[in-house]
Amino acid sequence: MTGSLILPHGGKLINRYIQKKSDDLLTFEVSSDIRNDAENIATGVFSPLAGFVGQEDFLNVLKEGRLSSGVPWTIPIVLDTEKQIAKQMEDLGDVILCSDGQKFGIFHVHEIYEYTKQDMANAVYGTTDTNHPGVSRLFKMKEFLVGGEVEVFQMKEYDEFQKFRMHPSDTRSEISKRGWKSIVGFQTRNVPHVAHEMLQKAALNIYDGLFLNPLIGKKKIGDFTDDLIISAYESLIDNYFPKNRVLFSTTHTSMRYAGPREAIHHAIMRKNFGCTHFIVGRDHAGVGNYYPPFAAQEIFQKYPDLGITPVIFPSFYFCKKCMSFANEKTCPHGIESKEELSGTMMRKMVNSGKIPEKHLMRPEIADLILKSEKPFVVE
Repeated sequence: MTGSLILPHGGKLINRYIQKKSDDLLTFEVSSDIRNDAENIATGVFSPLAGFVGQEDFLNVLKEGRLSSGVPWTIPIVLDTEKQIAKQMEDLGDVILCSDGQKFGIFHVHEIYEYTKQDMANAVYGTTDTNHPGVSRLFKMKEFLVGGEVEVFQMKEYDEFQKFRMHPSDTRSEISKRGWKSIVGFQTRNVPHVAHEMLQKAALNIYDGLFLNPLIGKKKIGDFTDDLIISAYESLIDNYFPKNRVLFSTTHTSMRYAGPREAIHHAIMRKNFGCTHFIVGRDHAGVGNYYPPFAAQEIFQKYPDLGITPVIFPSFYFCKKCMSFANEKTCPHGIESKEELSGTMMRKMVNSGKIPEKHLMRPEIADLILKSEKPFVVE
């Protein structure tokens, strides 16, 4: 299937999708986020994981940023529950996974184990501050973790965003069909402004194809909503990109805001989709001032065996003297000549009803934002 494409992470694309199920098993209810993780395991997005991690892998990921096999892995994919339920699951061995009333998979339970939330927070997020959205979510988790393999027999079909979703087998097939040899992935949780577009087009000057891959899932309050992100990128691609050079798909998982560790995690997912390169932005996957601005780029030096090449561009900005978008490598002018459009600036503009100037944001996208009744996540 992979042909001449880059190998999936760990060497093999995991496929845990099955056609039939057993109805005589105990049903275990999980959140929509856990279901997303299970589906990402089943379809190979999280290759080489075949299930929720057990204790040995969990501890090794925290300590070394690798699975116990030595394969790079920085974000533990876990299923949490109360002790009584965990013990019941362990005694049964196999349980049916259910979310929002729909049965969707089988969980082959191998072990239950305790964990220390403070240790996990320090390892993954570099802080135990509950003002950090990832830490806050972690500290609300149950006290026990359950490890074991997952099989999925029913993918989400009712979600309005599913039509944009492609699995790694799909993207790899499309990349092969298009004859691309070099594919650069771009992770985003924001609507695009022109600086983003210039960065993406700079990459297209170098590589055969651009994989635009917005993250769809739980985000912090104040982030742009999923539907607005998708609408904005649809508009951008329709109006400003050569469609034969761009592949657009959504990835369905929670945003962890884990900075450097999440940058590696994002790169691994795009490698499984078939990308050979991955754009790593300044403060990639960061939040607030929890991480140094270049930490997400520097961490790649610790993973020479990652198997996907990070692409690091200086930040693009509009230079009023150059009268074009530029970066510190191409523009000699000082800060007084720079115009940048940050997420904070965009939120202020939206709340004041102000339209960003055309050289900062495409008018079609600005119009979408201003017409949106709920442009930002509120809870």
